Amino acid sequence: MAQAKAALAAGDAVAIPTETVYGLAADATNGEAVARIFAAKQRPSFNPLICHVTDIAMAEAFATFDPLSRRLAEAFWPGALTLVLPLKPGHAIHPLVTAGLETVAVRAPKGFGAELIAALGRPLAAPSANRSGRISPTSAQAVADSLGDAISLVIDGGATQVGVESTIVKVEDDRIRLLRPGGVAAEAIEAVAGQTLLRAETGAAIQAPGMLASHYAPTARMRLDADRVEPGEALLGFGPKRIEGADKAAAVLVLSQAGDTVEAAAKLFDYMARLDANGAACIAVEPIPHDGLGEAINDRLARAAAPRPETGEKG
Repeated sequence: MAQAKAALAAGDAVAIPTETVYGLAADATNGEAVARIFAAKQRPSFNPLICHVTDIAMAEAFATFDPLSRRLAEAFWPGALTLVLPLKPGHAIHPLVTAGLETVAVRAPKGFGAELIAALGRPLAAPSANRSGRISPTSAQAVADSLGDAISLVIDGGATQVGVESTIVKVEDDRIRLLRPGGVAAEAIEAVAGQTLLRAETGAAIQAPGMLASHYAPTARMRLDADRVEPGEALLGFGPKRIEGADKAAAVLVLSQAGDTVEAAAKLFDYMARLDANGAACIAVEPIPHDGLGEAINDRLARAAAPRPETGEKG
């Protein structure tokens, strides 16, 4: 804690554990510190960052809560829900954090991250601690493997509990729009809000982190909803039964033998990285249901399999 606080106060970026994935954190009010996040991740500057706070009171120093957003924060903070809120005039959040938008994505994490923010006394900008577009890390070793010498300090808090990034929502005219599925299931939000979530429109402008079409991608190509394994492919499985050709796959990892999407979400990025390290040119993925956290899992898989900007090839 002391090392992390000192590094952040000095304007450095530090990899820290949260309950969702490991984050690469920097003082959200320090432009040079935030720039170090972008440099380490090689992240497009138009992609905004999440601002992490201790609680609603800290968030209110720079963001405005409407009644519905406040209700969601009271229900799910601290936790894996991010709210996109209007910025207040004269706020101290650096524009690199918001990518020049008039809104800011905010969440209150649990555990070490919350304690560190309280100790520092300032909000932390903290995207996932990996190269931009690559697999999000759920362990300190995964951070080190992805970022290497680009950062000087990684706080090892063990494996993360949730395993996928936070759910991001935005209230628009008393309706809630889901911008990114994540660690809080849409059904849980709908139960608190008493309304059905609107979904982000295809091709919509970037309003929050994780909305790039190609994201979370391994080096290997990804082939989704596979009904058979092609020669030389690795297999990412789900549920008790394997698809045709699984016995001849280059490698097989099963997200959840029981078909549990919570278990699958926690293992997703780790298993993608392990299959990618196996060296297969393509990873076949068995169908995964879209209910509960399955929506977040399928969102991440779709972005991992999307055409990649640098090649135009399918990921």
